[in-house]
Amino acid sequence: MPVIGMGTASSNEVGAETTKAAIVDAIKAGYRHFDTALIYGSEQPVGQAIAEALHTGVIKSRDELFITSKLWCTFADKHLVLPAIKMSLRFRNLQLDYLDLFLIHWPLKLSQEISQIPVPKEHIFPIDIKSVWEAMEETQVLGLTKAVGVCNFSSKRLGEILSFAKIPPAINQVEMNPLWQQKALRAFCKSKNIVVMAYSPLGKGGNQILDCDLLKEIAQSKEKTTAQVALRWVYEQGVSLVTKSFNKDRMKENLDIFDWSLSKEELNKIDQLPQRKGLFLNTFMEPHDLVLEIDSEI
Repeated sequence: MPVIGMGTASSNEVGAETTKAAIVDAIKAGYRHFDTALIYGSEQPVGQAIAEALHTGVIKSRDELFITSKLWCTFADKHLVLPAIKMSLRFRNLQLDYLDLFLIHWPLKLSQEISQIPVPKEHIFPIDIKSVWEAMEETQVLGLTKAVGVCNFSSKRLGEILSFAKIPPAINQVEMNPLWQQKALRAFCKSKNIVVMAYSPLGKGGNQILDCDLLKEIAQSKEKTTAQVALRWVYEQGVSLVTKSFNKDRMKENLDIFDWSLSKEELNKIDQLPQRKGLFLNTFMEPHDLVLEIDSEI
C-alpha cells in the first residue's frame, strides 16, 4: 500500500468531471492510492479516471494502483455486503474487477429509509459486527478485494473483531493529525499488527492545523509549508495517510515529504500540542447513545 493516498471525499458539491480530472492529474503527479466510498459519490469518477489513465498510457496496468472503498452503514448487514462491493466494482461505479482494500465505514448500521441529514435516531442501530465481518472476509476469499479493514473503530471494537476473526482487519482508518494524535489507539493497533491510516491529516474543518503557531515556526525553519510539516509528522509516526487537494501544486507539495525529517526536539514539541478532535459523528446523525459512544471512543 502506498504511504500517501489521495482522498476523494468532499464537503462541497464537486462535479464528477472535476473529480475525474483531478484524479487523472494526481495519477500524473505520482499518486497511486485513491480512497473512495459509496457515500462520497466519487467511485464513478475514480473509475473513469483510471480508464482514462490506462487509455492514454499514464499507467500501463490497473495493478499499478491501490484502490480503497468502503461499506456504507445502510449495507451493514451480512446479506448486503456482497451486493454492496459488487455495486461499487462492476455493476455501477468503479468498473474494476477487484479492490485493494475494502473497509467498514463506521461501526454502526443505518436503515435503508434515510432521506435526511442529520440521520434521525430511529434509523440508527448497533451493527452485528460478527456476521458483517464474516461477509467482509468472504469478499476477500472471493477475490473481490485483496484486504479488508475498518474505519473509525476504537480499540474496544477492534478487540471484538479480533476475538472471532479468521482474517483480522488489515487497516483501521481514523482521523489523525498533530492536533488529534490517537496515541492509545495507535499503540493498540501496533500491538495487533493493524496498520493505522490517517484521514484528515491536515485537520477537519477550519484551519486549526495551518494556523498552528508551532507548526508554522517549524515549517519556516525548514523552508517547507505548514501542511508538509503536518504530513511529515504523520508519516514519522509509522502511519499511512490520505490527503486531499484538487490543486495541482498542492498535490505535488503533499508528496514532497520524504527527503527531509523532523528533529527529536521538534517531535517532542508537537507531541505536547493540545488535542482537539475535528470530526464528530453527531454532526450528521441525531444524538443517540450509540453515536455518542462512538464519538467518545475515537
